[in-house]
Amino acid sequence: MLTKVLSIPLKPGKQAEAEQLVRRFALLGPEQEPATLSFRVYRNATRPDYLLLIGNFADQDAYDTHTGSPAYRELVAGRLAALAVEVVETDHDMIISI
Repeated sequence: MLTKVLSIPLKPGKQAEAEQLVRRFALLGPEQEPATLSFRVYRNATRPDYLLLIGNFADQDAYDTHTGSPAYRELVAGRLAALAVEVVETDHDMIISI
């Protein structure tokens, strides 16, 4: 399993718009992708204009399919990226899951 964690500080005042984009993307992208095992997006109650995305994928091919989809290109790489100050992506290996 491949886990991707994206830390996304947003431009000031863009939280609501960014949340709408990821909600829409979840339905058009990850929900339609059998090898996307989970897709979670978090907001931070004490840090405005910030999102944390965590996705679990069956393998690298699944992630490549996910990021190559038209929905990803339009909504994440396109519109969400335009709202971000930066996007920091890191890979993680799971140690434990309950």
